[in-house]
Amino acid sequence: MRLIITSIVILLGFTSGLSAQALIPSFGSARSGTSGFQFTKITVDARAASMGNSSVADAIDASSLYWNPALAVQIQGNEFMASYTSYFVGVNQGYMAYVHQLKKYNIALGVSLQYLDSGEIEETTEFNPIGTGRTFSTVHYTLGLTASQRLTDLFSYGLTARLLDERIEEVQVQTVAFDFGFYYKVGDTGLRFAVGVNNFSFDGSPTGSTTREGLDTTITYTDFEAITPPTNFLIGAAYNAWKNESMSLLLTAQLTKPSDNAERLALGTEFSFLKKFFIRTGYEFGVEEVSWPSAGFGLNTNWNGYKLAIDMSYTAYERLGNIPRFALKFGF
Repeated sequence: MRLIITSIVILLGFTSGLSAQALIPSFGSARSGTSGFQFTKITVDARAASMGNSSVADAIDASSLYWNPALAVQIQGNEFMASYTSYFVGVNQGYMAYVHQLKKYNIALGVSLQYLDSGEIEETTEFNPIGTGRTFSTVHYTLGLTASQRLTDLFSYGLTARLLDERIEEVQVQTVAFDFGFYYKVGDTGLRFAVGVNNFSFDGSPTGSTTREGLDTTITYTDFEAITPPTNFLIGAAYNAWKNESMSLLLTAQLTKPSDNAERLALGTEFSFLKKFFIRTGYEFGVEEVSWPSAGFGLNTNWNGYKLAIDMSYTAYERLGNIPRFALKFGF
């Protein structure tokens, strides 16, 4: 009970510190470009993406290791998840996560891997705008370990420690980041709240070298500035707004306050039929290039006594292109 009260006090302290600008997105970008490891902000799961990235209080599946580790212990059983994101200009992202329940101790343990690969990119410079004849690639990944505990039927918390790694040409940077979160269920009302902090970390110091062709010489760079991961503060709610014997309606909301950009407000909804078929949509305010709601669907079924879920989503951008996502979840 003391931990619950303390957590609520912390939550109130965070929310009271948010300005009015944080509650109404400013659509600004004054802090853009002030941090690295930007790939960590690319949504890894199709369900959350289809609901406008508003799942910090309702990602009760293996994607909780990305959104809010406090939700991992709320999963009914063990679960493995694999997802794929076809990002812009041929960049691909994969994500895998596994959550194992220690029900005797009300604890869940998890491991996750987020991986992004740019593929081969043709090098251009101010002196060779049509290409130098060389190619390069970038590789990015995070490897995380999670622990989550349920203190009561209504409250849980979780912590994730992650290794972050980025490699561009012959330059590599690594650091360690931490995610932590809290989850509170308001009795049997269907309402729950969550708060989380992602990428609370140390700066990373790049190592290696890279060369650039000048007018009449080749320049080698070996001295780089430290890189700071983007810390995100998340607060959200989910509410089971309506249900009958065969159908239900879920509403979600999330406020994201990043350290390197303007605040974002996301709203989402999920309609389910027989708890097997799902239609989802959502919108994230404060994101450039987004003018239409995201959308997606899901299918849950049983296969040889195991739970199997398939999710797909689609996010439309005005000029950058569109992002489809696919996820497969296996529960036992």
